[in-house]
Amino acid sequence: MMSSSAPTLFQSNLDEHLRLFHQLATLTPEVNEAGRRIAAALAQGGKLLLCGNGGSAADAQHIASELTGRFIHERRPLAGIALTTDSSALTCIGNDYAFDEVFARQLRALGRSGDVLIGISTSGHSANVVKAAQTAREMGIVFIGLLGRDGGALKPLSDVAIVVPSVVTARIQEAHLLIGHTLCGLIEHELGLA
Repeated sequence: MMSSSAPTLFQSNLDEHLRLFHQLATLTPEVNEAGRRIAAALAQGGKLLLCGNGGSAADAQHIASELTGRFIHERRPLAGIALTTDSSALTCIGNDYAFDEVFARQLRALGRSGDVLIGISTSGHSANVVKAAQTAREMGIVFIGLLGRDGGALKPLSDVAIVVPSVVTARIQEAHLLIGHTLCGLIEHELGLA
């Protein structure tokens, strides 16, 4: 049995979370720039596409749903598409080509110059997100990296790199959720919908 004076796992996680979140203000310029770029694309009839793996896939879907549904206020739906949701496309492309191609190939089919792609990777090294970032660059699509650690291979491929300064995946994901929600609020504000 754990001593009542010993720190609990929850308290340790909370302490680590709070230390990281106190550092996130340094990302304000990048978050604001990402929000402006996404809003500008949506205002011109473009769309926001998102991709990531595992928990980052869930974050991509979460952000897309805040756009097509609503975030703060009742408003028109906004074009947000998570490239992580079509299991038939993912398994077809993964099987017939390679798993590294699952996002890039969808991007070639669905994306257009003037769109924005958010690639979410806690390591910054997810091969399929790297391939999607390279494809975005070829297509004239703005690439925003929502990253962790040192930004990895995705940082130099990003038009805007939002790099959470942590090496702990769970804490990076918690920060990504806050940043994702902030982007949704910024988009609504920039478009005059909030």
